[in-house]
Amino acid sequence: MIEHRGTLISEDLFERRFVCDLNACKGACCVAGSSGAPLEVEEEALLQELWPKIRPYIPEKGQRAIDEHGVSELDEDGDLVTTLVEGRGECAFTVFDAQGIALCGVERAWKDGAIPFRKPISCHLYPIRIEKLKFHDGLNYHRWPICKPACECGAKLDVPVFRFLKDSLTRKYGAEWYAELEEIHAVWVADGRGQ
Repeated sequence: MIEHRGTLISEDLFERRFVCDLNACKGACCVAGSSGAPLEVEEEALLQELWPKIRPYIPEKGQRAIDEHGVSELDEDGDLVTTLVEGRGECAFTVFDAQGIALCGVERAWKDGAIPFRKPISCHLYPIRIEKLKFHDGLNYHRWPICKPACECGAKLDVPVFRFLKDSLTRKYGAEWYAELEEIHAVWVADGRGQ
């Protein structure tokens, strides 16, 4: 683990390669799994407040799920997550494009300028998962078989996980934090740990 300004970073973020390949995976992370996307309490409040503006971007089945259960729920571990359609698999905020690729309706609304919130940070940061520790945020690489195409694409393009997530890491921790992370990575490589 690497300590950096209130974070503990798994070296997997430097060692592993990752670039989303939506044409291959079809956005499976939005429709697979046993619970929704992890939410921060502030994000839940934002989604509730912005729901009237997000609603037109969401298919009817997602609208129904949110009307019945709200924008969030507690999963079996007691964690706050986005609501699922019919309680399993598909996030209620999922939309599908003409090629059948699952995308985020919240992000679509943001791209159109309808709302100021891009999407939950847990989605934006994936495959990094944040574990709240006593004094730090633990940044870990999450392995999920559905992301095999992203690992292959990242390896082909030689893009480390942290660099693929530059925008989301900057959103979460700031531009200065990210710039320093690049410096830490350069030292890590120079020390031969990136071999």
